Amino acid sequence: MSTQQIKNVVVVGGGTAGWLSASFLAKVMGKLINITVLESADISTVGVGEATIPPLQPFNSALGINEAEFMKATKATIKLGIQFEGWGTKDSSYMHAFGAIGKDFPFCEFHNHWLYAQHQGIGGDFWDYSLNYQAAKHHKFSKLNTIPGTKLPGTSYAYHFDAGLYANFLASHAQKMGVCHIQGTVEQVIKDEVSGNIAALKLVNGQQVQGDLFIDCTGMHALLIDKALNSGFEDWSHWLPCDSALAVPCEHANTEIAPYTRSIAHEAGWQWQIPLQHRVGNGLVYASKHMSDEQAKEKLLSNLPGKALAEPKLIRFRTGRRITPWHKNVVAIGLSSGFLEPLESTSIHLIQTAIVRLVKLFPHNGIEACQVALYNQQSKTEFERIRDFIILHYKLNDRNDSDFWRQCQDMEIPASLKQKITLFKETGKLLREDDELFAEVAWQQVFIGQGLKPKQLHPLLHALSDQQRQELFTSLRTLIEQTVAAMPTHKQFLADN
Repeated sequence: MSTQQIKNVVVVGGGTAGWLSASFLAKVMGKLINITVLESADISTVGVGEATIPPLQPFNSALGINEAEFMKATKATIKLGIQFEGWGTKDSSYMHAFGAIGKDFPFCEFHNHWLYAQHQGIGGDFWDYSLNYQAAKHHKFSKLNTIPGTKLPGTSYAYHFDAGLYANFLASHAQKMGVCHIQGTVEQVIKDEVSGNIAALKLVNGQQVQGDLFIDCTGMHALLIDKALNSGFEDWSHWLPCDSALAVPCEHANTEIAPYTRSIAHEAGWQWQIPLQHRVGNGLVYASKHMSDEQAKEKLLSNLPGKALAEPKLIRFRTGRRITPWHKNVVAIGLSSGFLEPLESTSIHLIQTAIVRLVKLFPHNGIEACQVALYNQQSKTEFERIRDFIILHYKLNDRNDSDFWRQCQDMEIPASLKQKITLFKETGKLLREDDELFAEVAWQQVFIGQGLKPKQLHPLLHALSDQQRQELFTSLRTLIEQTVAAMPTHKQFLADN
């Protein structure tokens, strides 16, 4: 591999992926390397209303971003979870709420106690014990590390924001940290004849941009990793059959702003609703084999919470991952490294983890094969674990109103996911491997929310008597109700902060 010292890093493509990568590199390694972002004004980013997950909060903080400034600049709102409507049966609804549910005991998680109580006809709803869910349902929010007067965890939150505004905010932040910005369109990729590495990029205006390491943030164009280096793609559309999306912003219809994302299942896919301060981001993700673009457009426009503010924008995609996201001297980050539909809002998180992984394995003294292999292996594992969690929602559906949903019920699934479903179904247990993104409580909510009940439960649940269990449930519910009652509304929180 290359033994050349890496001094000049060129990030190709702006958008969230490009500017987030450049910002993190500048923050951590700005004194060691020169960072350039090459951005084309001719290529627009996907830029829809974006929903995120809680790890973005500490990541922004690590970049030195002030939360209030960020929220103001990106028209951000708070996100406490994702409400899934029609994913079990057609009329079902549940939330994947962030944060804890109930109170876990050593070796025996709370869901065992709740499921046991269900057999006795008591215990209420699983989400009665989720602070996030109860706050979301009442459109309330307050930043709490713990529930007051207890050691129980408080609110866990992420954001909804305008992705275009976030990219602009990061661009300004990165340039203040010394990142160089070049605007121009790549006309030719110049490769080294011996190594096959990329040596330089020739722009339409004749300028050449040279670099030692290139980060491909060109989205689905995948200009460097695919068009120039043809690094190969693993297609997952047999598991995730949606291949199209329409996106459109609309006006707020009511005075409240919900602090959660809605994911509404339709006959051949699902619709998102992401409330921002100034508008609502909407989209319909669908399988073109089961629904035409015209039908999808009609379905989306007739299910908006307010007046449409633009024409729906069509996005075609292929679900899967780049086989070697780091190939030669190019690292693909963002949509150029793979695409997973935004069902669990993981797209920005995958940008974060990729750039952190690159910094940990950064090739200061030249690119070594062992670094590249480890990066690619970790990326593969991460993509596959998130893929399994998304497939789970489709596989566990209980609908019989369309060929699309029946196909999802009947499909063969990856062995890794099959193992998780079987383990929960037979024993009520969950296996979280390595450092995978979604914790046990996330899987529990999808399993329980979509109607999968385990055949047996953990024997340690009998360490509590029925009376103690009932007292625990009552005290948890009371604590959560009192905590939520004392919170300001979400709208009030936004106004105050």
